[in-house]
Amino acid sequence: MNTHSFGTRLLEIAIVMFATAFVSVAPAPAQPTMLPVPRVTIYPGQVIESNMLVDRAFRLNGDTSVTTDREALLGKISRLTLLPGKPIAHAAVREPHAVKQGQSTLVVFKAGSLTITANAIALQNGGSGDVISVRNPDSGRIIHGRIGPDGSVHVGDQ
Repeated sequence: MNTHSFGTRLLEIAIVMFATAFVSVAPAPAQPTMLPVPRVTIYPGQVIESNMLVDRAFRLNGDTSVTTDREALLGKISRLTLLPGKPIAHAAVREPHAVKQGQSTLVVFKAGSLTITANAIALQNGGSGDVISVRNPDSGRIIHGRIGPDGSVHVGDQ
């Protein structure tokens, strides 16, 4: 083997190694995902119904802030104006209120085997899991508690 061909071959290998070190491989484009989007304009406070939605294909590219499950949107309340054909962000919808301001609600206090219940007036709206203020109509005292799945307000160690 002569030195000229060895040196040429070594140079070719160096060029290939250098070129591959700086060439980036583009990731494959994301596959389209079918998303539920509004068919009509949905205004804040409206309950989302099946006939208000249509499915459209989008490339998410790792975006996890939008709702991909149509069933998860049904019955939810819009927080914002949702425009036709636009993906719906998780934060743009909420659960319906389990307790409404001014409504009489059951307050439940549990400590061990002791359970005390009373009626109170909700001072704000809230959904299951929210902490709200309620007023005892007899004493006028304001109590803070977490709304349970059944709409009752739970206070104390539970």
